[in-house]
Amino acid sequence: MEAPPDNDVLWARALHFTHRDGSPALGGVSLGVRESEILAVTGPRGSGKTALLRCLSGLLPARGGEVWFNSIPVHTLGAPARERLRRDRFTWIDPTPTLVPELNVWENAALPLMLRGTSRRRAKTAALEWLNRLDVGESARKRPHQLVQAERQRVCIARALAPSPTVLFADEPTAPLHRADRAHVLRALTTAARSHGITVVLATYDVENAAFADRTIALLDGRRVNTVHLPPVTATEGRAACSLSV
Repeated sequence: MEAPPDNDVLWARALHFTHRDGSPALGGVSLGVRESEILAVTGPRGSGKTALLRCLSGLLPARGGEVWFNSIPVHTLGAPARERLRRDRFTWIDPTPTLVPELNVWENAALPLMLRGTSRRRAKTAALEWLNRLDVGESARKRPHQLVQAERQRVCIARALAPSPTVLFADEPTAPLHRADRAHVLRALTTAARSHGITVVLATYDVENAAFADRTIALLDGRRVNTVHLPPVTATEGRAACSLSV
């Protein structure tokens, strides 16, 4: 078993993963992510981006290969140890905002800190800081059902940043946002990550989103490739996109 290089906070070798229905998701992916780096994992839908992030974070145990976080062999950990690692060192942003409906906005954003044992007062201060930076601070006492989807996603991003994680995994974090909001939110996310030394692994099929990263790798059919050529938009798809943007 070979330990990762000293400057890689995350390191994976020959990762394989297969979905429950037997379809392959990852076919031998290897990569390293340096400390405080923002890495974009690009590729079309179905290329294995989400599966890769889930294996790297310990949400899914890889079927083969190795995953290391610093000197910790994640691939050898049992479920309770992987859960502690995710709670204490990692945070996650899903494409669809998921919040606890019984909690208000600042309580949702502060929840990971309070689960780590941070006092309610300190957790609230950290949560409000990020909510304000993401332009949802005025909604701090509202419940999730009182927000539009884009606002709920900003709360989820604040929740991921508030604990100052070692690694933040972001799976299409701007998917629910309007195009005009995406650049603003990604700029806030990447600026915060760099200023706090947070390593970010960002999954995206959007070239404009990937431009915010320090480095990009591409996946296609579960394997790393040098270049991904996305299929051209058909006339039907183009008309549908235009109608949605009106």
